[in-house]
Amino acid sequence: MLFHFSVMIIVLRKKKIKFDQLEYDYFFNNIEYNLRELGYGDVSVNSKMKDLNKVLYDILLKIESKNEISNLKFKLNKKLVIKFFEEFKTLNSSNFEQFELYFCTFFNYCFELNPKNMLKDVKKFKF
Repeated sequence: MLFHFSVMIIVLRKKKIKFDQLEYDYFFNNIEYNLRELGYGDVSVNSKMKDLNKVLYDILLKIESKNEISNLKFKLNKKLVIKFFEEFKTLNSSNFEQFELYFCTFFNYCFELNPKNMLKDVKKFKF
C-alpha cells in the first residue's frame, strides 16, 4: 500500500503538482482507524503510525532508481524492495522483474490520469 501511495506522490511531483495534505491525512487516518478496529490501544497505534510514516518517507526517497534520466520513465530501486521484501534475495530475478514491471505499469497508468481524479481512478487499475 505504501509503495502504491509513493508512486502516486512521485507522479504528482513529476507533473509539478503539489500533493494535497488532506489526501495524505485521509490515507493515514484510514490506517489508524483500521489499527484501532483490530484492537490496538492508543500507545500501540501511535507507535505504529510513527513507524509507518518513517517507512513511507524511506520509500518515497529511495523507491526510484537514481540512474533514470527521463521524467517519464520509472525504474524501481531493487535494494529498497529487498529491504521490505526479503524473499527477493533468494528468488530468481524474473520474480523481481515481474514486481518491477507491475510498478512501472502502475506508474505509467497513474501518469496518464487526471491528477484531480487520480485517487479515485487508481482503484480501477488492473495489471
